[in-house]
Amino acid sequence: MLARVEAQVAEQQRFAANASHELRTPLAVTRTLLDVAQQDPDRDGAELVERLSVVNARAIELTEALLLLSRTDQRSFAREPVDLSLLAEEATETLLPFAEKRGVTIQIAGAVALTMGSPTLLLQLTTNLLHNAIVHNLPDHGSVQVTTAVEDGSARLTVVNTGAELGPEPVRTLTEPFQRGAQRVRSDGGGVGLGLAIVASIVRAHDGTLTLTRRSSGGLVVTVGLSAAPQDHNLPVRSPAVREPARPMSGQE
Repeated sequence: MLARVEAQVAEQQRFAANASHELRTPLAVTRTLLDVAQQDPDRDGAELVERLSVVNARAIELTEALLLLSRTDQRSFAREPVDLSLLAEEATETLLPFAEKRGVTIQIAGAVALTMGSPTLLLQLTTNLLHNAIVHNLPDHGSVQVTTAVEDGSARLTVVNTGAELGPEPVRTLTEPFQRGAQRVRSDGGGVGLGLAIVASIVRAHDGTLTLTRRSSGGLVVTVGLSAAPQDHNLPVRSPAVREPARPMSGQE
């Protein structure tokens, strides 16, 4: 028990240190840009505004991701029937233009997979997984497969993507905050390093399981398992159309 407590404290300390570093970075960049602008009053103001806007957006994204991570760890949400297949369809529709821009095809299939949970958080989980699979894919002709199913009392969501080969150690650390895996660097749309940490936190808050398996041909298989709800068509499953689309948060770790 003491060892577990010490490990948890050490993990929290690492997270606090990493979060402080990540939050400090956009602030330092903003200060540098403003200093340069003060020293060079003839500098193009439009370019400065654009760069400051990008840096500010990153800071906001990181702050929102940290708040979401805190919220899921506290389990402060109501549970209701949620169909993972509907969430998969909504996340795919939201991210399809992004996938097309990066030359990635998305295939979605599967049956109704009802569970009890937060529609908002589970949509965020699905969106993060799909966004991660798109970002960390092959540069050309990549693909993502999204499937849902109910097996042995578990509602399952599986996201499979092509991509670079991963070693066993990077796969084990992908769900740690601010980890992006071996030879992974931030790119446009790549996030701030909290994507899978948020996914793992949402899964824990729903008492589920999260399994990451590297593919021998490159890429990753991510499977989320949640307790299945009764397949009762009278259950008031909320339609994706009445929810605000989730934004991809933080990229794949």
